[in-house]
Amino acid sequence: MLARRIIPCLDVAGGRVVKGVHFESLRDAGDPIEQAARYDAQGADELVFLDISASHEARQTTLDMVGRVAESIFIPFTVGGGIRAVADAGAALRAGADKIAVNTAAVRDPALVSRLAESFGTQCIVAAVDVKQTGGRLAVMVNGGREETPLEAIGWITRLQALGAGEILLTSMDRDGTGAGYDLPLLTAASAAVSIPVIASGGAGELAHLAEAFEAGAHGVLAATIFHFQGSTLPEARAYLRERGYPVRP
Repeated sequence: MLARRIIPCLDVAGGRVVKGVHFESLRDAGDPIEQAARYDAQGADELVFLDISASHEARQTTLDMVGRVAESIFIPFTVGGGIRAVADAGAALRAGADKIAVNTAAVRDPALVSRLAESFGTQCIVAAVDVKQTGGRLAVMVNGGREETPLEAIGWITRLQALGAGEILLTSMDRDGTGAGYDLPLLTAASAAVSIPVIASGGAGELAHLAEAFEAGAHGVLAATIFHFQGSTLPEARAYLRERGYPVRP
């Protein structure tokens, strides 16, 4: 069985790590380079860096900061935000990213996912999907959660796999920053719909929530608040999961 991954997330805006609730009311969570180095030292399996305002501000990812983070860590590193073209992805990879995450641009131009996969390999392409329950449906949201699209979450996820995405980063906006736990029904449905890894995001507030996500089918758990503010450490999370029989890296 493949080892399950524990992945801290750095949401970055204005040169700082930030974290909010439902993508709003952002509060400062420190310096990106310092946080990245700390999580690397604690034994994170991977790190995700999301420039959360790049799409809304119609600009590219802050490559200088991507490069500085990459120089401070030795673990796989995913970068997202403002990736709109193959050239943007190439620039981020040259700056030190190992994987590229696309969200808004993939909705605007689904063929971008295929072009990225053809250029860099499916293992390099992470399709980020932000989901909000609204009007009785699981709506795909873009532009940092500001804009609702007609897309249904599960149908879009299956299409992303067909287009060439190597994994899905699935964020529940309804649970984001609440500490109430991941959206398990959404996670279960998504994991059953595709054969590529699904990374759970949005809602982790205690270590038990990480285990619940794995039970629901996640291959990895993305977390921010629990590690930024609530005092849990990656070694504690790893020990907790290992004691309960989950295949995490020693």
